[in-house]
Amino acid sequence: MFKNPNFKRSAGLNRLLFTFLLIACLAVVTACGSGKKEAEADSGKIKITTTIGMITDIVGQVGGEHVAVTGLMKAGVDPHLYKASQGDIEKLDQADVIFYNGLHLEGKMVEIFEKMAKKKMTVAVSDYVDHSILRSGAENGMDTEYDPHIWFNVKHWMKATECVRDSLIKYDPEHTEDYKKNADAYLAELEKLDAEVAEQIQTIPDQSRVLVTAHDAFGYFGQAYGIKVMGLQGISTASEAGTKDVTDLRDYLVEHKIKAVFIESSVPRKAIDAVIQGAKEKGHELVIGGELFSDAMGEEGTTEGTYLGMIRHNVKTIVEALK
Repeated sequence: MFKNPNFKRSAGLNRLLFTFLLIACLAVVTACGSGKKEAEADSGKIKITTTIGMITDIVGQVGGEHVAVTGLMKAGVDPHLYKASQGDIEKLDQADVIFYNGLHLEGKMVEIFEKMAKKKMTVAVSDYVDHSILRSGAENGMDTEYDPHIWFNVKHWMKATECVRDSLIKYDPEHTEDYKKNADAYLAELEKLDAEVAEQIQTIPDQSRVLVTAHDAFGYFGQAYGIKVMGLQGISTASEAGTKDVTDLRDYLVEHKIKAVFIESSVPRKAIDAVIQGAKEKGHELVIGGELFSDAMGEEGTTEGTYLGMIRHNVKTIVEALK
């Protein structure tokens, strides 16, 4: 029988190749196992999913090292129109705790929160604000019971902070003192901010103290800090401004010689531009006083990407334009 002289060599190479592949596979399995262990180690943190950036910021401030926070709505996102993706549903489903604003801000996600609440802690931070002092949605031409933009009164946002603190303590009593300490420090910052905003707005002359924006998001801001607020659209951006809305606002601005209007980072500026053009045709020059953050904060990693930084940016922009 004929024997291939290279047979032993081929067999040896095959064995060597098999050994190499086995080692490679073991390395991959080991790496995967290492990654799994790291994930398991990280799972010691409470997995929290939030909606708007302002709530994401609170949870990070109060939860500190004990939480891993995932925010669904990033810079420039309008929560009124936001629809949850399949990926968002998965993040909500995987979370230990869910925080959202409530008061119908995340209007297209209400049913999702109701379902989630049946199987895990799902908290509306607005629940801690006395509803008797909230602005009426119905009076502002909307089908919502209340105005949801509570973060524009810093005192209301302090209540939201207390809600997050108490919810985390309830879920994770072992770290109660940490949550209390973190919340106390953040509440002190918010109290300082509240006084700062009031002082700055009062530097605007009375006749110029009129804030005109794309939609009625700043009502609580106006109530708290003594500035007249006018929004071209209603509380929600779900309904578009009509021709009469544009005309009425234009006439008011011309009559009262208001010199600046403001655009919002999460709302298209088309309607505001129509007001500016209409005023120009009436012989009144209106300028864009700047871009304000209303329903969304700035980019992550920036000063405006925090609640404190967002509010300070808005106040500085408003004061410089109207003063």
